[in-house]
Amino acid sequence: MNTTARIYIAGHGGMVGGAVLRHLRAQGYVNLVTRSREELDLTDQRAVREFFEAESIEQVYLAAAKVGGIHANNVYPAEFIYQNLMIEANVIHEAWRSGVRKLLFLGSSCIYPKLAQQPMAEEALLTGALEATNEPYAISKIAGIKLCESYNRQYGASHGTDYRCVMPTNLYGPGDNYHSENSHVIPALIRRFHEARISRSPSVVIWGTGTPLREFLYVDDLAAACVHVMNLKTEIYAKHVKTMLSHINVGFGSDISIADLARMIARVVGFHGEITFDSTKPDGTPRKLMSSDLLRSLGWRPEIGLESGLAMAYEDFVKRKS
Repeated sequence: MNTTARIYIAGHGGMVGGAVLRHLRAQGYVNLVTRSREELDLTDQRAVREFFEAESIEQVYLAAAKVGGIHANNVYPAEFIYQNLMIEANVIHEAWRSGVRKLLFLGSSCIYPKLAQQPMAEEALLTGALEATNEPYAISKIAGIKLCESYNRQYGASHGTDYRCVMPTNLYGPGDNYHSENSHVIPALIRRFHEARISRSPSVVIWGTGTPLREFLYVDDLAAACVHVMNLKTEIYAKHVKTMLSHINVGFGSDISIADLARMIARVVGFHGEITFDSTKPDGTPRKLMSSDLLRSLGWRPEIGLESGLAMAYEDFVKRKS
């Protein structure tokens, strides 16, 4: 741990980047660099180049991304693939160009095939068709992995380039997006149950059948995993990954059905009405459970259980609404 390294957290205003920033500060890092979207447009190559040329960055956590749930991915596929590809290409290339040796890219569990064997191990990448509802986003995240691996392959020996990738499972927690249409499942359900409780609605309708299984990780656990992976000694990291299969899964280790998740959130929020399911709406992938055996073998474990994490997420939601 070099707590004086000049570290840029790309996307610090989002849920993931904000958690990484919190964790780094808690660990005693004192030279952290951030830029808002208004200050730096990461899809603008010239702006990103000028930023890196001026700031003498030593490490990068690349958490910036355009993200959203099934609805947003279906409605805005061009924005999802274009913006994410541009962000990744600009930040990774300009970081390398300015001499940054250490970079951590954050991907997503949607990189794996729709019908991948469960739990999904890192080796499942590129072995089958992706889930159609978020394929553009998944393609962009796969491209980010391959960008990092390609720069390592070409410039690792000559420039000391050491760009690493972690693939988180579904995340939730402080700083989440609670938009009524463009949010992921947990923040969407927190908002829906909260509004139903306030309005004394007798029932809440959930998209899909409720049968798909999903894994969820509290975002501060992910942040701890990111810093853990970034700080692994080069020889240890290289020993456990392959040159062209170098990403590491970050998951909770167990999954839950959407129906049971809905009931748990209802309990946390205090909604006591009926929960029904609209089977005309898409379910998405039947199951998404990641194997985090590799990361656990490298010394990381999640600390926050789902129900306690949901309670903290709901507390954050209420605080932000007030």
